[in-house]
Amino acid sequence: MTGQQQAEALRREIWSIANRVRGAVDGWDFKQFVLGALFYRFISENFTNYIEGGDDSINYAGMSDANIPDEAKVDAVKTKGYFIYPSQLFQNVVKTASRNDSLNTDLAEIFSAIEASASGYPSEQDINGLFADFDTTSNRLGSTVKQKNERLAEVLKGVAGLPLKFDENEGDLFGDAYEFLISNYAANAGKSGGEFFTPTHVSNCHVP
Repeated sequence: MTGQQQAEALRREIWSIANRVRGAVDGWDFKQFVLGALFYRFISENFTNYIEGGDDSINYAGMSDANIPDEAKVDAVKTKGYFIYPSQLFQNVVKTASRNDSLNTDLAEIFSAIEASASGYPSEQDINGLFADFDTTSNRLGSTVKQKNERLAEVLKGVAGLPLKFDENEGDLFGDAYEFLISNYAANAGKSGGEFFTPTHVSNCHVP
């Protein structure tokens, strides 16, 4: 698959996510949730790759939080600038997202913990506020906890299904997804999620 084909496939998947929550979330707000989920997936996979170091015998996502030594956490923060426990990884959270009755508050706590992991280290200022725009408890997701969780689960599952492998030179695709969302939502702010995600836009979108 060529780079252009990968980019177009990625845009189609983003459009599919938008369709699943069409009309539920204002377009500009929806952009923030998708970007937040994309970034959450990115740093989770990036951190996992760092911990495993290419060793196939290591499965960080399958480890217990209790088995992670404090010195490993300190070393990771010094090197990566932040720390994520196995249970906090995107790939683990998305597995139970649809049946997690406290998904929205769990995510808020995870994001807060990731940011707090840098407290007292040189990276603190860079990590602080990392997820400020990804407000998982926002009433814009719905007026009830159930609605919030359903829509967050849809976004997380959608982002989990995006054809991205961040360890295989996918930086350009991540940037393409970001610019695709920005360009579309900036031009269509105020419309309901998904209204302007049409097949034509997906196939003809040329981000400057």
